Amino acid sequence: MLASNLRLRRDEQGISLSELARRSGIAKGTLSQLESGAGNPTLETVFSLSNALGVPVSSLLNEPPASELVHVRSADVEVLAGDAVDLRMLRRLEQSGSLLELYDQQIRPGAVQHSAGHPGTEHHVVLAGRLRIGALGQQFELNAGDYLAFRANGAHEIEALGGLVRSVLLLEYPPDVQPAPIDGLHLS
Repeated sequence: MLASNLRLRRDEQGISLSELARRSGIAKGTLSQLESGAGNPTLETVFSLSNALGVPVSSLLNEPPASELVHVRSADVEVLAGDAVDLRMLRRLEQSGSLLELYDQQIRPGAVQHSAGHPGTEHHVVLAGRLRIGALGQQFELNAGDYLAFRANGAHEIEALGGLVRSVLLLEYPPDVQPAPIDGLHLS
C-alpha cells in the first residue's frame, strides 16, 4: 500500500524522487526501494514522508474503506516501528473537514520516542501500563484509563515506565492544518 500511495502522492504534486529525498531527509535510493515495494520502513520514515509530502500518514498507508462496515484484524495491519513505539493504523476518518487517524499503540520500555513536532493534536488513552509523556514543557504520567491530549506542533516525547504500555493514539488534524514539509523530521 505504501509503495503505490507514495508514488501517487508524489506524482500528484509533480515532485521528483530527488526533491522528495531533499524534503524528507531520506536517501533517494531508499525512496526508490519503497516505491517499488521493497524495504521495511520505520515509523520515523513514514512520518517524515508524510510531512515532506504534506499529507496525513493515513494517505500513505490506507486505502479508503469499501463500505460503511469496517472490520480490522490486528494481525492484518503492518506495524510501524520507532525507537520505542509500535503503531498499527486502524482507521482514517474524515469528519466535517477534519481528519482523524486511529492507532493501536504499544510503547516498549527502555527507550524514549522523541518527536520534533507535527501539525494537529495527539489524543492518548492508556489501556495498560504506565506512560510518561513530555509535551508543552510539562511531564505527565498516565496510568490505565487515563487520557491526555495536546497540540503536537512542538517537540514532545513518550516513554513506557516499568514495562510495556498498550494505548490508543488518535491524531486529529483540523481543517486548516495539514502536515507540512519539515526538513530533518525524525518522528511525528
